[in-house]
Amino acid sequence: MTSRFARARFGILFVALGCAAQHGGPTALTAAQQGIAMRATVQPPTQDYLALVASESVDQIALVRFGPNGIRIERTNTTGIMPADVDGPHGVAVSPDGKYYYVSTAHGTPYGFLWKYALANDSLAGRVMLGNFPATVQVTPDGEFAYVVNFNLHGEMVPSSVSIVATGEMVEVARVPTCTMPHGSRINAQGTKQYSACMMDDIAVEIDTRAFTVARHFLVGKGKERGVQGAPPGKSSDHASHDMAGHGMEPPKAGDVSCSPTWVQPSVDGARIFVACNKSNDIVEIDAVQWTLTRRLPAGEGVYNLAVTHDGKLLVATNKRGKSASVIDLATGHELARIPTTRRVVHGAAVSADDRYAFISQEGVGSEPGTVDVIDLRALQKVATIDVGQQAGGIDFWRVAPSR
Repeated sequence: MTSRFARARFGILFVALGCAAQHGGPTALTAAQQGIAMRATVQPPTQDYLALVASESVDQIALVRFGPNGIRIERTNTTGIMPADVDGPHGVAVSPDGKYYYVSTAHGTPYGFLWKYALANDSLAGRVMLGNFPATVQVTPDGEFAYVVNFNLHGEMVPSSVSIVATGEMVEVARVPTCTMPHGSRINAQGTKQYSACMMDDIAVEIDTRAFTVARHFLVGKGKERGVQGAPPGKSSDHASHDMAGHGMEPPKAGDVSCSPTWVQPSVDGARIFVACNKSNDIVEIDAVQWTLTRRLPAGEGVYNLAVTHDGKLLVATNKRGKSASVIDLATGHELARIPTTRRVVHGAAVSADDRYAFISQEGVGSEPGTVDVIDLRALQKVATIDVGQQAGGIDFWRVAPSR
């Protein structure tokens, strides 16, 4: 059944097509507009989609179920060790076999933790202490290691690290020094490279997962793009111009052309990596083989987190200051749609296994709850919304399941 939102949007596009025909035919429309016109009809889901979202202010992980019967919270799990204060779950990652999920808690005494839970019943399967403010986490394709960036939000402006955890024993086997405020831990499909963004250094860093060392880094500032072998040199001299407390919310000052990268996302085949430039509102695309700049893609205001569809065709970007999510065609680099989100302060994105939906987490402001929006990637429209715990951030897709 077509929603009223789809009917309204289709009506607008029908008028646009008519106007275009009067002024030279449908080719007067952009390719993006034509693509939206073809995808305007919303088809309801025929099965259920389950995703996990972490709410930092209430120490809660929610399992969200979306399907033919609507959207609801299936269950919640409380994490952490501090009864008098929040532990702050920041990142969440599902294991490749779908049996476990991992949660990084950013605050600690004084350090944070990585927690391992069974997806069947949320039972605790292990934990390990890491560095200062563990944030984004991802598990290698074989499920053997978890890579967690130690964001060090409340520490000194010095290079931090990436923790590598053996997931079976939940033991930190290495802590690799990288850069100042690393964020956005992502691993290529081959499991050979891990990438993170240096928010304060305008650098993306690549770790060789076989050697547990930094292999290369890439300067992503506009006009300064350059690939370099080896680890970054150390402390940047440009920290004062970057946003610390706002974590990507502060707009650039006049004349500021810095990137302030907040996410690195490999392509499906690992041949390219995409770096979200939160300050300059664009996305740097890097050839991962040649280690050279391919192009810069325009993005929304405060582009923050990224996710790619499994077919490699689309890039989903959250726009933290722009209160929206963008869907970008990677073949052309064109933005197909920019979809307003329910809440202010947009955070993470996760794509369903069949590329049908994107789940978008939103932190909210003040007393507002956290929220998850579901975007139909065929119709390019928001089709469901649910409130979760305050300051919803880390999000990951679990599985598709029969409807119930």
